[in-house]
Amino acid sequence: MILVFIPFAAGYFLSYLFRSTNAIIAPQLTSEVGLDAGDLGFLTATYFLTFSLFQIPLGILLDRYGPRKVQTILLLFAAFGAVLFSIGTSTTILAMGRGFIGLGVAGCLMAAVKAATIWFDDRHWPLINGSFLAIGGLGAVTATAPLEVMLAFVSWRDIFLFLAAATVMVSLLIFIIVPERKTNILLPTLKHQIIELGSIYTNQEFWKCAPLISTSLAANMAIQGLWAGPWLKDVAKLDRGPIAEYLLLLALALAAGSLLTGALANWLEKFKISLLTFFTVSMLFFMASQLVIIFELAPASILPWLGFGLLANSAMVVYAHLTRFFPNELSGRVITAVNVMTFGGVFLIQYLIGEIINFFPTEQTGAYSSEGFFWGFGLAFLTQFLSFIWYIFPRNRKVA
Repeated sequence: MILVFIPFAAGYFLSYLFRSTNAIIAPQLTSEVGLDAGDLGFLTATYFLTFSLFQIPLGILLDRYGPRKVQTILLLFAAFGAVLFSIGTSTTILAMGRGFIGLGVAGCLMAAVKAATIWFDDRHWPLINGSFLAIGGLGAVTATAPLEVMLAFVSWRDIFLFLAAATVMVSLLIFIIVPERKTNILLPTLKHQIIELGSIYTNQEFWKCAPLISTSLAANMAIQGLWAGPWLKDVAKLDRGPIAEYLLLLALALAAGSLLTGALANWLEKFKISLLTFFTVSMLFFMASQLVIIFELAPASILPWLGFGLLANSAMVVYAHLTRFFPNELSGRVITAVNVMTFGGVFLIQYLIGEIINFFPTEQTGAYSSEGFFWGFGLAFLTQFLSFIWYIFPRNRKVA
């Protein structure tokens, strides 16, 4: 269903573009507004704070009113946030703008996933979800070298005004083009929908998977969306041009990996290799790529970053597992229940990496200390490692 896929994919493209811009415009923000590493981390992470806080009501809204209506309205908040960010001259105003953007795009992926559960057969969900992620990865691609080129001609403020207009257009596209699927199922009361959240948060399968999904995706978004650029500058000692090129390749790997992992997981199921088995192996390689980066085993090499990008979104295949595990009418609340943890984790990790970097003295050139990155990125790795141990810990009953 092209009429369903393209509009929601466009929304997720913008979501990832908004999410990743600060990795490129960080020097402009620090010089114009006078931000330190902690300020930069907090400012960027406010996107994820509002994103996370809205996930529970988002799940209820998606299951109650459908992805078309919900996403149409939410994107207008993102457009307002982009305008506010474009005129901000203080940390407070910029953070408010970033927060409205996070609120407005909070449903971009989840609305797309919900739409997939409505319009596509469940055997195609891993591939469809991977395709949405791949389009989002292209948004991250646009926020690298292409954004660096645009900054040579227009200011970052003009770019955000343009993004505001594009966001309004996508909102209208979803409202006008996406069809509504009529259903004869009687909607439960709002109170009943809230009560049904208990069946999610008390479920063993949810708590088996959710911590590792959330910590791995949080590390991906916190690092790729902001701290990869400063790491390449201050640890790998690359200039702005090569940094933009590396971030471009990282984003391309993210987009390609999202599509490939979804397709591969879908294909392996034909041979009775479960999504959870695929997830387990992917996480081992994902964490290994981070160790190479953390210990600076090849600081100037793009290879560990390519591995990071290719495997960063492999956790998304477990969304398909969980939406199959629960009744379809709970799908919106299931995926947003995971997202509360994921984006809350991104906020904390992205912010804390900045604060950890601040503990260490900067160099005379203004470069951040490599020790700060070691301990900051190490914190992100530790959360994943502990979640992985919990994930593989034997349970008394057989997992469905």
